[in-house]
Amino acid sequence: MKLVIFDVDGTLVDSQNIIVAAQHAAFAAYGLEPPSREMSLSIVGLSLVEAFTVLVGPKGPVEGLAEAYKNAFGSLRLDPALAEPLFPGAEACLDWLRSREDVLLGIATGKSRRGVGHLLDRHGWERVFATIQTADDAPSKPHPAMIRQAMEEVGASPEDTVMIGDSSFDMEMAKAAGVLPIGVSWGFQPVAALKEAGAGRIVGSYAELEGALRRFLDPLSHPAA
Repeated sequence: MKLVIFDVDGTLVDSQNIIVAAQHAAFAAYGLEPPSREMSLSIVGLSLVEAFTVLVGPKGPVEGLAEAYKNAFGSLRLDPALAEPLFPGAEACLDWLRSREDVLLGIATGKSRRGVGHLLDRHGWERVFATIQTADDAPSKPHPAMIRQAMEEVGASPEDTVMIGDSSFDMEMAKAAGVLPIGVSWGFQPVAALKEAGAGRIVGSYAELEGALRRFLDPLSHPAA
């Protein structure tokens, strides 16, 4: 069996607006100047404590900001203007992968398990993913624990596993776990950051991702270019 692991924010789901809004609310709660939008999105993928440590430094009110962010995010989720739509082609790609008998799907995300639960409920994905690794289950990316736990949970080997994500943290995590890293260009970090972090390939659309996955899943039928 092949294991295909997806990051969530910036890869499956376009959550940038609600993430930035929740960060601004958290900073406002502490009377602090919020980071720029670019800086806000650059830490997406890290667990909350690690993310706010990057934003305010280890001596800042990291734990408080993380809690304020979670509270704000929960409230903002009710605002239709801050919806978290799937990126174009994401649903079709997941459906194609689900149709294959030789593929298991996984998630590795900096979201909490509760946050992933909302996503699963919204999109009817309760039975889609064989393994779900969250910020509640392992050290923050780029530590390889999420991928290692996912492989152990489903019995997959590193050579049969691929990690798909939009951040340098995803690529570094994949390399540390010994699996194939595939970067996506439509997320929250620049392509240059993905290349520097060791992305084996970077794709620009879900159609292109499907082609890359076909080569990974069926190497004899689709030899690498």
